[in-house]
Amino acid sequence: MKLYCIPTPLGGTPREALPGPVITIVRSLGDFIVENAKSARAFLGALDVPVREVSIKVIGEERDPLAPLREKRSLGLLSEAGSPAIADPGAELIEAAHREGFRVVPLVGPSSIVLALMASGLEGQRFAFCGYLPREASERAKRIHELEQRSKRENETQIFIETPYRNGALLAALAASCVPSTRLCVAADLTLPTESIVSKSIGEWRGTDGAIYTRRPAIFVLQA
Repeated sequence: MKLYCIPTPLGGTPREALPGPVITIVRSLGDFIVENAKSARAFLGALDVPVREVSIKVIGEERDPLAPLREKRSLGLLSEAGSPAIADPGAELIEAAHREGFRVVPLVGPSSIVLALMASGLEGQRFAFCGYLPREASERAKRIHELEQRSKRENETQIFIETPYRNGALLAALAASCVPSTRLCVAADLTLPTESIVSKSIGEWRGTDGAIYTRRPAIFVLQA
C-alpha cells in the first residue's frame, strides 16, 4: 500500500496541471487526507472522482490518518495548492508513513517554489527555501540582511514567500534593505493567465509600486 503525495493546481484546472498517469492514480483512490475538504472535493470532482463515494479526512482532525494504509488501501495526500509538505501541511503524516514502513510516492505536478526558481535565472545549484519573513519591520529588515549575507557568502539563492496582501510591504523592505546589485525575482500568479515573472537588480526594483503584487500569490527569489 502507498501514500501518494498529490500536487494540486496553482491556477487553472486539474486536467491542465496534471499529467494523465497522475490523474489515473488519483481516480483509483478511495481515501484522501487533505488540507482543506472543500477545495479537495472541488479538485476531485474536476477529475470525475465520485466525491460522495470516497473518504476525505482533514489533516489534524483525524486521530488515525494512516488507518487506510493499515487496512491495505492506498491513501492520497492533498494540499490546497501546489505540492504537499512543501510550504504546506503533510510532512508529519509522511514521516509517520515512513516510520511504519509504508511506501511514499511523490507524483508529478506544480510547485510554485520550483517554478519560480526555474524562471528566475538565479543560482539553481544551491538554494534554500526560507518560508515567511518576520512581520515586524525591524526584525524583517534584520532577516533580509542575514539572508542577503548568507546568499553572498554561500553563493546560495534564497527563496521566501509572504501573505499576498503584504507583498507590497515586503518588496519595499527588500528594496530598502538590500544592496543595489543584489538580484531579486518576483514570480506572481504562477500558471495563471495573469502570471508575471520579473527578475532584476534591487537597484532596478527601487521605485516600483508594490501595489501591483497585492493579493497575488507570489514567490520571492533573491541572490546577492
